Amino acid sequence: MFAIINSVVHMYDLTGFQRDLLYTIAGQDDPHGLAIKEELEEYYEKEIHHGRLYPNLDTLVDKGLVEKSQRDRRTNEYVLTRRGRREIEARREWEKQYVDDQLTA
Repeated sequence: MFAIINSVVHMYDLTGFQRDLLYTIAGQDDPHGLAIKEELEEYYEKEIHHGRLYPNLDTLVDKGLVEKSQRDRRTNEYVLTRRGRREIEARREWEKQYVDDQLTA
């Protein structure tokens, strides 16, 4: 595991799976590990292994995009940080300039 301190992280620095994690966390009322896993399994239509999920969540925490807290002894909760929300907003603006007109035509 690594920590990034005082470094600017952008959505384009993330893998597609990490971006999907951010969007999933943003869209859930109760974003904890198992709920995130189940949501992604539904989207990907295949099992998401713990060995893939949790290291990527930890990477998002290390990059300052997600905050992790302990709900109980077995469950961690994940919420977007202000930086994480800003990165999603910036990504959506960037996407809009390429796909918005095409989808409404």
